[in-house]
Amino acid sequence: MTAPDAYPGAAGDRRPGPPAIPGQAAAPASTAPGFPGVPGGHGGLEPPGEVITLQGAGKTYPGGLTALDNADLTIREGELVAIVGPSGSGKSTLLNLMGTLDRPSSGRVEVLGHDVATLSDRRLSAVRARWIGFVFQQFFLSPHLSALDNVATGLLYHGIGHSRRRERAAEALTRVGLGHRLDHKPHELSGGERQRTAIARAVVSRPRIVLADEPTGALDSTSGAAVVQLLRDLNAQGTTIAVITHDRQLADSLPRRVRILDGRIQEDDMAGTAA
Repeated sequence: MTAPDAYPGAAGDRRPGPPAIPGQAAAPASTAPGFPGVPGGHGGLEPPGEVITLQGAGKTYPGGLTALDNADLTIREGELVAIVGPSGSGKSTLLNLMGTLDRPSSGRVEVLGHDVATLSDRRLSAVRARWIGFVFQQFFLSPHLSALDNVATGLLYHGIGHSRRRERAAEALTRVGLGHRLDHKPHELSGGERQRTAIARAVVSRPRIVLADEPTGALDSTSGAAVVQLLRDLNAQGTTIAVITHDRQLADSLPRRVRILDGRIQEDDMAGTAA
């Protein structure tokens, strides 16, 4: 990695530069191959790189409550990993740090090699918009918008025209098996279809990683199994996915399991180590 003060995209720096902020000139793009028109997007022929890295990351809230303590975790491109723990274990705090929704109190969190502590709030917003897709248990779909337009909102800050946004949204919905439901509003969709719509919105921007927070928590067992299979299919197509869950059965079905308890990572099955 280059020196900390080296500008992303400088000679010899293989990291993609932080995404451009709408209305500002883009930072110099890295030489990493990617999707057409998306500097630094995945899809190249290089060995899998580190998408998210935590080094001794901790989070302590006012009053002295330590929600996460000295966490070390690396998620590499192309992985499908479960982060599993009971309520209050620290997994939501870990999700917030990985997704740049919060900053660590101690240690370091990197997204594609960039220390998030060095990025401005506006740049972090751009990181979330360009590089990280989110799927939440409660879907968060706009009730007055069709499935197509809900998914298209995932591209609002990407400098893509209205028609092209809708084209990309239709492609994403077709990818998750909802090409026949483009014009349906959320109340016209089943729970499983609403979650698939939310997944399509998360992947429409072709992010480097999708963070799925309890993606089956609001679904019946049949719909939940279909969503898990969809996540597997997306991963097989190259999408890096981290599933945050309290469901041990779901976690045990995935190739890598990171177990968290009382704010500490206790076990990483793939690494074969215990904290």
